[in-house]
Amino acid sequence: MSSREDILQSIRRNTGVRYEKPDYTSLEQEALTYDDKLEQFGKIMKMMGGRAIVLKDGEDVNDVIRKQYPDAKRIATCIDSMTCGGKKYEITCATFHPDDVEKPGDLDGTDLAILHGRVGVCENGAVWIQQDVEQRAVYFISEALVILLDRNNLVNNMHEAYKKIDTGDFGYGVFISGPSKTADIEQALVMGAHGACDVTVIVL
Repeated sequence: MSSREDILQSIRRNTGVRYEKPDYTSLEQEALTYDDKLEQFGKIMKMMGGRAIVLKDGEDVNDVIRKQYPDAKRIATCIDSMTCGGKKYEITCATFHPDDVEKPGDLDGTDLAILHGRVGVCENGAVWIQQDVEQRAVYFISEALVILLDRNNLVNNMHEAYKKIDTGDFGYGVFISGPSKTADIEQALVMGAHGACDVTVIVL
């Protein structure tokens, strides 16, 4: 028997009172909802230090990305194209695929990564990123992120989001809400401490 199993067995033997799993149904019924999800998502993203841009009819998503990040030279993505609302969006501004590198450290120096956002949460601005590359370090090592999100995949709250998320073939995913930030050191806000310094969500 493994040491892990020894520990679990000991816990079971010494547990005197067992409690049923709590019922969260009432909490879900009381969860926040929004009349205008696009407006709410954009407002919260701004509060989180990022930005949400709603792509207008006729706009080229590559032009929008280039306008936001004109100095980006090394741009990573695994997205060739995305179809949202019957429209196909081709990504042509990227310069390399993240899995073309041999090891995660080779992604250091990536100016921008363009990611596929699966679900956007209006109550907190979080976007679910399902791992779709082997080198998932690209989600955190890049200086900036552009997340492409289908507007039909905006949900009100985390209760709704958890019903939709998946970890895919790699078994991993992460919620990203704006740029990485911390104020642990001398209570001074530092951007990009654990991830991207800048995040833009483009709502398609």
